[in-house]
Amino acid sequence: MKFSILTATYNRAKCLPKLYESLIKNKSNDYEIEWLIMDDGSKDETENLIKDYIAKNEIKIKFFKQQNQGKMTAINNLAQYVTGEIWIECDSDDYFTDGAFDKIKDLYEKNKERKDIYAFAFLKIDQNGNNMGNTFKKEETTMFDLYFKDGGTGEKALAFITEVRKKYRYELEHNERFVTEARMYHKMDENYKMACINEPIMICEYQDEGYTQNIMEQFKKYPFGYYMYFKEILHKNMKGVLFKKRLYAIKHFLLFWYLKNIKK
Repeated sequence: MKFSILTATYNRAKCLPKLYESLIKNKSNDYEIEWLIMDDGSKDETENLIKDYIAKNEIKIKFFKQQNQGKMTAINNLAQYVTGEIWIECDSDDYFTDGAFDKIKDLYEKNKERKDIYAFAFLKIDQNGNNMGNTFKKEETTMFDLYFKDGGTGEKALAFITEVRKKYRYELEHNERFVTEARMYHKMDENYKMACINEPIMICEYQDEGYTQNIMEQFKKYPFGYYMYFKEILHKNMKGVLFKKRLYAIKHFLLFWYLKNIKK
């Protein structure tokens, strides 16, 4: 089997070595790894660094460049080049734990005949080994149920079934460059679900200039996508949704309605 790792990167040459080394450590005769990289208009040494990695020929690397358009467009543009059965999006400031792909392969082999799974969900940890959020309460769920009904918190690492993931794209509004990944996940939830396991496969090191560290700025810059996201949530069946999550969705819908109207 083959894993396709998709990375959108912008001026992160200092971060990429950890991701590269984690892929090398996970090499195995039991599966292939291909690393698909979209350079989103970097002005640092990213291209030279990746060319050095390609020359070493330790894993298969496909390198592409685009004018700066943002992470979501970069991933959308990489989709056509994915050839693995498993599709994993790994940010340039994240990297894999030792044995990560063995864990994914084992779960995939147990479920490969199923047609109702879109991803295998694992835990993410920080560089100190701390879980970034709580653990899964169920072996199978949807992304919507995980966070809106089951009390899920923090980020998770997803290994998508490529055949399913290729049916979906990140939907951007009004030429914005970012939208929460959850908007696409919720659409996938309508026809599929995730198999969950309380094992970490990814380590995260947030950068000062990253999306997560500057979430309020992202809200102001990209209100249209967030508005559509919360509008779609409020049209869902809210049976079983936690009260605090209903309130959260309503408050944020009103916030982004206001922000998008200011920006018009």
